[in-house]
Amino acid sequence: MLIRPASADDLPILRDIEWAAGEQFTAIGMPEIAADEPASIDELERYRAAGYAWVAADPQPAAYLIAEPVDGSLHIEQVSVRPEYAHRGIGRQLIDTADAAGFPALTLTTFRDVPWNAPYYRRLGFRDLAEADETPGLRRIRRTEAEHGLDRWPRLCMRRDNPLAGGHPGR
Repeated sequence: MLIRPASADDLPILRDIEWAAGEQFTAIGMPEIAADEPASIDELERYRAAGYAWVAADPQPAAYLIAEPVDGSLHIEQVSVRPEYAHRGIGRQLIDTADAAGFPALTLTTFRDVPWNAPYYRRLGFRDLAEADETPGLRRIRRTEAEHGLDRWPRLCMRRDNPLAGGHPGR
């Protein structure tokens, strides 16, 4: 699987990947998440133009990750893998690619109890952030998520330090 920067031609495919990946939420009683509209082409273009959108392609995109700088870290906004490509380490490859962007840490917000969310990210070296340790940007993101109704299910912020880029465990 080739990991590469997303192209403008990839963006409609990323929306399809998000729809497909979201379907698994229906099976665990979260159909609202499955029905949630993916990021628009304009939103995806903003991440792509900034250099923070990557795809895993075979040769067409099968997975993607979009991110943005937030309070000095690179915040993963979305990582999605087509279900037929799941459990092959593709999400991990995309996250490691984002880590290679050189920020001191990666952050994300996720569902605490969904097996392919917080438990998965913990296996990849992310740690739960206490509410008191959330940066102003992460608190803003959490407020936006709450306004969107995502706090109906337990959520949390997570962080993975990048020691090669000056990240410090425990911060």
